[in-house]
Amino acid sequence: MLIPKSEWKTIFEALFKEGVLVAQKDYNAPKHVELDVRNLHVIKVCQSLTSRGYVKTQYSWGWYYYTLTNEGVEYLREYLHVPSEIVPATHKKVQRATRPGAAAGGARREGGEGGAYRAPRGDGGEGGYRRRFDDKKEGAGSDYRPRFSGVGRGAGAPAS
Repeated sequence: MLIPKSEWKTIFEALFKEGVLVAQKDYNAPKHVELDVRNLHVIKVCQSLTSRGYVKTQYSWGWYYYTLTNEGVEYLREYLHVPSEIVPATHKKVQRATRPGAAAGGARREGGEGGAYRAPRGDGGEGGYRRRFDDKKEGAGSDYRPRFSGVGRGAGAPAS
């Protein structure tokens, strides 16, 4: 399939900027959802990159999900003449904003890491919800005799 070089460049720039690209499996769509390029051209260019190992493809519910690999980042960086300081959005490390009331210096509260607060583990061992008492027997007592009332199969049979 002949695809104009300007469309290759548009697709490559979008893929490098975000690190991912989606395309609906509609070969007759006149235009891609996000780019000003035919949808079929996006699918075929990404299929070409997948066969070279520059993109990983995942298909689900009528959509193609393309993820740029490390080799693909290097290839597109060379093709688009982008300096090595610039990386795709999916490869950037996200700085976490500090929560109000969080400990200074990024120290975590006692009782777990991040997320929900857990009570500190004291004498309960597992946070107190799985305590075992040695004085309590487990299981049914010796005087327990289960009886079956005849419900279900064999309801008309005499009890023995």
